[in-house]
Amino acid sequence: MTNPTELLRSRYGEIPFNSEINWNESLTTLLSHRSIRAYLTDPLLPGTLELIVAAAQSASTSSNLQTWSVVAVENQERKEELSKLAGNQAHIRQAPLFLVWLADLARIARVADSRGISHDALEYLEMFVMATIDATLAAQNAALAAESLGLGTVYIGGIRNKPEEVARVINLPASVYAVFGLCVGYPNPEVSAAVKPRLPQSAVLHRETYKLSDQEEAIAHYNDIIKEFYTEQKMDVAGDWSEHSAQRIATVESLRGRERLREALNNLGFQLR
Repeated sequence: MTNPTELLRSRYGEIPFNSEINWNESLTTLLSHRSIRAYLTDPLLPGTLELIVAAAQSASTSSNLQTWSVVAVENQERKEELSKLAGNQAHIRQAPLFLVWLADLARIARVADSRGISHDALEYLEMFVMATIDATLAAQNAALAAESLGLGTVYIGGIRNKPEEVARVINLPASVYAVFGLCVGYPNPEVSAAVKPRLPQSAVLHRETYKLSDQEEAIAHYNDIIKEFYTEQKMDVAGDWSEHSAQRIATVESLRGRERLREALNNLGFQLR
């Protein structure tokens, strides 16, 4: 088992706290997470996909409506198409398995139709949010399951760059949209991927009430930690976390086409009232 102290140091760039709680393999898997963007082309063992989906289906789901689905893409030509739509990310083409996680209101609408029951509530924002949360919870379970099996993963938010085109590639019906993708495969051992430090807990953990102004010291400290991380990893990132993050929200162009997401969702059958 990896040393818990070293895992915490990697996650925060320092030892953030002392814990008297007994460590376990689940915590090791959680704290060892890192994004993998270089994969071997080796296929997954038979049954791996199904086991990952079983883990996904073990996630919580609101009212047991299970308003999510996933499309497993292994065909190389289809991965090529999706890669281009998601910003031409090479790891989508490289990974043996690409999972497209879906907020899916089509299935429950069909169920209601089969019983002669209306489904007016599906036109409201709440149901869209519910389905997106369901898909996210399921995907995180799947990612953890994959990593526990020695596989690597990386989420692909770029799958939302061109929602209608993605829907055509994977044949989505109305009232279904791709929330994000997930590459799954064996990490290339020749390409290292470090655990990236996160914000100090004092920036994200609030006790009793939320306090925005109290986060400034924690953010300043994190800026120093992440700059050191970038230097150690020889990453070409300009500035610190605050600079990088602010630049990502500075202009509409930074949304990379997703500024028209509401329009795209309307086109895909979501009313969002």
